[in-house]
Amino acid sequence: MSQREKRILKVGIIQQANTADHSDNKRRLKEAIRRVASEGAELVVLQELHNGLYFCQTEDVDTFDEAESIPGESTREFGELARELGIVLVLSLFERRAAGLYHNTAVVMERDGSIAGMYRKMHIPDDPAYYEKFYFTPGDLGFEPIETSVGRLGVLVCWDQWYPEAARLMALSGADLLIYPTAIGWESSDESGEQTRQSDAWQLVQRGHAVANGLPVVTVNRVGHEVDPSGQTRGITFWGRSFVAGPQGELLAELDQSETTRVIEIDLARSERVRRWWPFLRDRRIDAFSDLTKRYRR
Repeated sequence: MSQREKRILKVGIIQQANTADHSDNKRRLKEAIRRVASEGAELVVLQELHNGLYFCQTEDVDTFDEAESIPGESTREFGELARELGIVLVLSLFERRAAGLYHNTAVVMERDGSIAGMYRKMHIPDDPAYYEKFYFTPGDLGFEPIETSVGRLGVLVCWDQWYPEAARLMALSGADLLIYPTAIGWESSDESGEQTRQSDAWQLVQRGHAVANGLPVVTVNRVGHEVDPSGQTRGITFWGRSFVAGPQGELLAELDQSETTRVIEIDLARSERVRRWWPFLRDRRIDAFSDLTKRYRR
């Protein structure tokens, strides 16, 4: 067997519980970013909508005031930090694109503080306590990896993680790894068995994307309990469990349900090896897949 050179990427993941105080949330995030950078992280990934609370538990037009432009305050602040620390940083922001037009947008900041690229969340849920369709217009940037100094990042967002098509299109476009900023948890009245099933399924489907595409997966979720301002539900307990999986679905790291950080080494060269053993891309029957673009076949 031929020898190969490893291509190690050190990834920092930050799992945080948020409050309504955006300034304090960002202060704590910056401290955590500095901490993982001091431990050698070259790429740092934050959770979905990391500046504030998960506001989609209710539908309130005044909440749109929290949205910001891109470029804007957050890209400036976090861009300056990325430049200072020499890291690539994945942000998740509530984007105000125009009056009445808002997106759930991931932004990748390059080592020099510039914007390397953006991804606007494509799949938008509308479930009890997750009323995202009220706030977010579906993305229009497609499933395109973002070129950075640490590799081609296949950035997707939360609800996208349930869709194998999204992961596949990122893989077919040359992504080196898949990244999912996330805000997901239990509605607090769910019984324990259902909670376990949901959390396990969430991790399993993403590990399946790693296997099917021969790519590492980095998923960063938030933690903590956030009340429902309307009082209609008992709020959401975000389950954390942020994790990194290798290209065969193997768990390289899994966090608990506390505020914490971790730096994980990923060998990006391993994907090439795994795809030689398991050539799923080679054996795809692309001549028979046209019906995948239909809503339903029957």
